[in-house]
Amino acid sequence: MKPALQFRLHQQLTLTPQLQQAIRLLQLSQLELEAELRQIAESNPLLEFAEEVEDEEAIEDAAAESDYPSVEAVAATGSDDGEASDWSDGGVAETPIDFSSSSVGSNSGSGTRGDEDFEPQNAVPETLQQHLLWQLNLASFTPRQHLIATVLIDALNPAGYLAEGLEAILAALPADLDASIAEIEGVRRCLQGFDPAGVASLDLRDCLRVQLEQFDPDTPQRDLALRIVDTELELLARNDIARLARRLRTDENDVADAAVLIRSLDPRPGAALDATPVEYVAPDVYALRDGTRWRVSLNPDAQPRLGLNQHYCGLIAQARGEDASWMRGQLQEARWLIKSLESRAETLLKVAEAIVRRQSAFLDYGPEAMHPLVLREVAEEVGMHESTISRVTTRKYLHTPRGTFELKYFFSSGVSTEDGGSASATAIQAMLRKLIEAEDVRKPLSDLAIAEELQRKGIQVARRTVAKYREGLRIPTSSERQRAG
Repeated sequence: MKPALQFRLHQQLTLTPQLQQAIRLLQLSQLELEAELRQIAESNPLLEFAEEVEDEEAIEDAAAESDYPSVEAVAATGSDDGEASDWSDGGVAETPIDFSSSSVGSNSGSGTRGDEDFEPQNAVPETLQQHLLWQLNLASFTPRQHLIATVLIDALNPAGYLAEGLEAILAALPADLDASIAEIEGVRRCLQGFDPAGVASLDLRDCLRVQLEQFDPDTPQRDLALRIVDTELELLARNDIARLARRLRTDENDVADAAVLIRSLDPRPGAALDATPVEYVAPDVYALRDGTRWRVSLNPDAQPRLGLNQHYCGLIAQARGEDASWMRGQLQEARWLIKSLESRAETLLKVAEAIVRRQSAFLDYGPEAMHPLVLREVAEEVGMHESTISRVTTRKYLHTPRGTFELKYFFSSGVSTEDGGSASATAIQAMLRKLIEAEDVRKPLSDLAIAEELQRKGIQVARRTVAKYREGLRIPTSSERQRAG
């Protein structure tokens, strides 16, 4: 008996390569997008960046003003058939995308900036090793000591410590030097007196002691501070002044003064000469006040200006066979990419505008006025899926008069209020911080007291929720704040 035929209808979502590319570009950050486009442009000769076009035009203008013949003129003159190089556009004319124009978000104002905003180019900062080697070359060390000191300096970590110990230094020295641990220790002690004081230390206690020893012996509480560093550093870290005074059998005021002296020291002396460059976040979108409303515009400097290479576009009409097919395919991919970039910019602007409309109170009054907001609300407003909103808001930044924030910052859950409304977690955290900053340091507010104070303001929040928000803000407990005060 033959099996019966069965027919089933089902729907299946198939992502085309073009849609996959658009989704991928949407979730990339500004730097990742730049790197991705550079890589694509290297493999597709029909794509080029706007600055490359401007550079070529500048070269052509300079050649036109010069008395020397251009490369193209020499090539045309030396050709066998006497044909000049005449590159027509072949009917293809597309200009690089300029996101600063009114074509994208024309109702959102201009985001252009003047030429006066050039950042100064700072010199390369001096590293900790360079700073110490400069001092070493001025010191009266023997060639043997100089070699040991050089190895010690090279082994310092960014904080200025010898994290690997003296045995590792001994192993790194030439065998024929026949150095000893005691000799290395003597050179290390000399290096500890270099600037910054405390470098080449083995641990925190060693680092702080060296810095204290450089104070004048008559400095108030210097000797007591040395005793604390040598024997009671753990109690000092907990700021337990009363127990420190009992352990050291001295007055609490003297211990407090010694603690202040110790806190004036630098526990990471090498960090001041850290040569790691500071990375600045370039905003993708601007929000600026325009009269009674907030206007949103894309940052034109953060958007890639990608266009078609007219030279290669003109060659498509002359190509034959496989070359013509390959170039037409590259042209189609280039157009898809440019359209995906336009779609990315439009989506980013649309989502940013929706966020600014929802959080205009934050822009006007600060974090305490932040409204609860979830991805679904923005998705419904702009007519997109929540996953798309999540991609758009990840690693994209909005510049406002209150600072630059990741778009995800404006999303937070809500807590019920007495009047039936809700307050965002960000607003509650801002209120919590404000209450703690205004508290009496001798009688800090407990988590329960803060919860009760927020309830008096109409916000229904539990003590454990206050504790969670306080820990998220890295604010110590009331007992720890009392000791610190």
